Amino acid sequence: MNFFERKRLLKNTNALDLTPVRVLGHSIREDGNVTLLMPRFRNKYWSRMFQPRTKRLHIHINLDKFGSHTWLLIDGVRQVSGICERLKEQFPGQFQPVEETEERVSKFIFLLYQQRYITFREFD
Repeated sequence: MNFFERKRLLKNTNALDLTPVRVLGHSIREDGNVTLLMPRFRNKYWSRMFQPRTKRLHIHINLDKFGSHTWLLIDGVRQVSGICERLKEQFPGQFQPVEETEERVSKFIFLLYQQRYITFREFD
């Protein structure tokens, strides 16, 4: 799906009713935060041709505390509204103002979607 089709689909949907699904792998660091593991090359042919033997196979993307908890709540079953509720329970009073929690989480999830780190079950 190209950029314009994805943008058109996102315009016509309610963000809180979508169910995000992870596409990338992850690892949990010692401090409890998540590191996303994005492959340098998605095609195996290009990987063998251009991947130097001394470099890592993955690009590491570090998330902060809130991003890490949001990433771990993305399980392919929970909707964005459920993720917002769980974050409000886990971090009471840390999302200020509380009314904007849904907006902030949905923007973060759409950013993950635009970077192709996640997809939505409804779009497959």
